[in-house]
Amino acid sequence: MAHGKWKHQGNEQGDHEAWPDGTQHVSSSSLRKKSDMSLVSKVPIGLVRRVLANLQEVILGTKLSILFPAIPWAIIAQSYGFGRSWIFALSLLGLTPLAERVSFLTEQIAYYTGPTVGGLLNATCGNATELIIAILALTQHKVDVVKYSLLGSILSNLLLVLGTSLFCGGLVTKEQTFDRKQADVNSILLLLALLCHMLPLMFRYAGGSEALTAKPTLELSRVSSIVMLGVYFAYLVFQLWTHRKLFEAHEVSFLNSYNS
Repeated sequence: MAHGKWKHQGNEQGDHEAWPDGTQHVSSSSLRKKSDMSLVSKVPIGLVRRVLANLQEVILGTKLSILFPAIPWAIIAQSYGFGRSWIFALSLLGLTPLAERVSFLTEQIAYYTGPTVGGLLNATCGNATELIIAILALTQHKVDVVKYSLLGSILSNLLLVLGTSLFCGGLVTKEQTFDRKQADVNSILLLLALLCHMLPLMFRYAGGSEALTAKPTLELSRVSSIVMLGVYFAYLVFQLWTHRKLFEAHEVSFLNSYNS
């Protein structure tokens, strides 16, 4: 913990983190380590010492910090025209600790904002990779790369992440409980997203000639994207403002039952 800034607790049974209401939850902190603050503590200026301590905790507070040098090596490989396989491998190694640090920072923010806002931040920042790839690919007119990236993200989250979570949860607890109201909201959003993706595709194949349906299909796809974006912001308002207590009440009760 860097001068009390990073809220993390540990005990003999494993690593736990505490929410502001006093409850604790099991943290996925097996990749994290305590960085040595002896050198930073010698800085005489208090503000500079705290900033350096926090930066050291963010950069060196993970066992994956040994992979950070891959980032400048990837830039060097790109600048000096190394093979594409080298650039890809070094970039992949450099992104690995960055992804873990994003999860760490969102958990620290969640300590002050609560699990609801923290979960939304984690989900939003977790898609930063797809967003960066999409922006760079679109600037280079590589639409197919964007499609395959989004498809891989959707499949991995719906199948790999969800399946692994349910499997690991079944190993820990005999019976897993879910809030029906939250499940209904998420299911409706998922169904709406599926319909928005399917409508342009169905219109394209139902129209027959590609020359006649190309422009209307593009317009329908853009409208569907705007609808999904608007629904997402409406969902944020619903979960963070209008019905925030509905979501946080279930989370607090679940944490209390888990720790008891």
